[in-house]
Amino acid sequence: MVSVLPVIFILVIVLGLMACGFLFVPKGPHQTTIRTAIMLTLASCYLMWMITYMAQLHPLIAPYRAPSNVEKSL
Repeated sequence: MVSVLPVIFILVIVLGLMACGFLFVPKGPHQTTIRTAIMLTLASCYLMWMITYMAQLHPLIAPYRAPSNVEKSL
């Protein structure tokens, strides 16, 4: 459960930034393009962060440590 809290917390922040981007873009001929660019950028950054974070918490392949065959020679 602990690993889910940062993901949800950052999601709430990103959704807030998306809402701000949607509401505060000035009116004009490129308003839709700017809104779309802002929202896609935030969504892409969030997904990249979340996938990297979750991959570090739950790796598909466990770390492997090679057996130590070092013999002490005198």
